[in-house]
Amino acid sequence: MKTGILGGTFNPVHMGHLILAENARDQLQLDRVLFIPSGVSYLKDQSEIVPAADRIAMVRLAIDGNPFFELSTLETDKSGNSYTCETLRELHEENPSDELYFIGGADILMSIHTWKDPDRILKLATLVIAPRNFTEKDELEYHKSFLRESYEANVIFLDTFNLEISSSTIRERIRNNHSIRYYVPDSVESYIEEHQLYIRD
Repeated sequence: MKTGILGGTFNPVHMGHLILAENARDQLQLDRVLFIPSGVSYLKDQSEIVPAADRIAMVRLAIDGNPFFELSTLETDKSGNSYTCETLRELHEENPSDELYFIGGADILMSIHTWKDPDRILKLATLVIAPRNFTEKDELEYHKSFLRESYEANVIFLDTFNLEISSSTIRERIRNNHSIRYYVPDSVESYIEEHQLYIRD
């Protein structure tokens, strides 16, 4: 089975996440894409992150109706920091025959060597990157070559546009009482409104 992995805080999940996952699924003919909300991310300021239960609920609503998308609570079920290397190891141990594809943006391509145990990450999974609109092709190729030479990494660039939506922009729009329609699925927008998420700094 070919399994795509899309991790993140999903604070909140938005259309950019869904489009990225669907493009990866389509282009690489993935059998499924796992959405894995992070637990405690050592790379993120925890003060802005809503509880895991809310982020899980929003992901569940966002992916409802897509038979190829699945929610995994592997990281949120743990206490302490979440590390991609450990998540991939656990997924590999659960299904050793699965091919794992770790999906992300150009920022991951350029920073993954600073993460915990990048050699393990890049051994266990193929890195699938959606180039950002403002990133030069030469810069992307440089980082791809660096990872290949340093870790024998397999890196694939998706042939797709990058939808420049960020969760931080959505949170700011909510705080400023601006519409987030079409930034997130309708069901996620309703959940945010019902639970009064992100209305304060």
